[in-house]
Amino acid sequence: MNAAIDIGNTKVKLGIFEDEKLVSFETFNSLEDLSIEIKKKDIAKIIVSSVRESNDFISEILRLDNEVVFLDFNTPLPFINHYQSPTLGLDRIAVVAGAQALFPHKNSLVIDMGTCITYEIIEGGKHYYGGAISPGMHMRFKSLHNFTARLPLVTVEHPIEQVGKTTEKSIQSGVVHGVIGEMEAFIQTYKEKYSPLNVIITGGDAKYFESKIKATIFAIPELVLVGLNAILRHNASI
Repeated sequence: MNAAIDIGNTKVKLGIFEDEKLVSFETFNSLEDLSIEIKKKDIAKIIVSSVRESNDFISEILRLDNEVVFLDFNTPLPFINHYQSPTLGLDRIAVVAGAQALFPHKNSLVIDMGTCITYEIIEGGKHYYGGAISPGMHMRFKSLHNFTARLPLVTVEHPIEQVGKTTEKSIQSGVVHGVIGEMEAFIQTYKEKYSPLNVIITGGDAKYFESKIKATIFAIPELVLVGLNAILRHNASI
């Protein structure tokens, strides 16, 4: 079995794979909790992606005897990366690899809905060119509150009224319908250039929006872990 570890800003995710199949998924609050759990499992190889901790620190805490790949900008990838900046986020690399693994030889658009909303385009299941980054839903709520004198900080509710009849409901309508409109516009624009196009939605806010998009989409919550496993398998084959 292989293990994919995604160390985010607040949570640590662990995916256990048998070949390409995700057989278990767990979330931890700390690396120490992860270390205790991972030592209980019969794991051959591990891949780690971290947005907040150094590889040396992770190695010191986990004390793993397994073969470990730490994802960075020099890690060989199963797709051709045409991105022109060396600052491409590891989470973006992982979701592209996940889409490539699940939809080989096909055009795909990945929409990752987290703190930011990222749009990643993969042509023919092989060529990654980049995409777009915009503020996520909760960032938009916070920005309206933080950068104005009187607008309150609100959160999402259901259902969202199209016409907000209070300031709070107007903010909710503007943010939620703004995100929906943005996503549908991106989908339509990319479909015009990369047709036919698979649309994949993932990330923390994906569940809220997946039923609100008119286009046919694939909701894949753990696409980052799937992508990390694909990168691990690719490195094992070269």
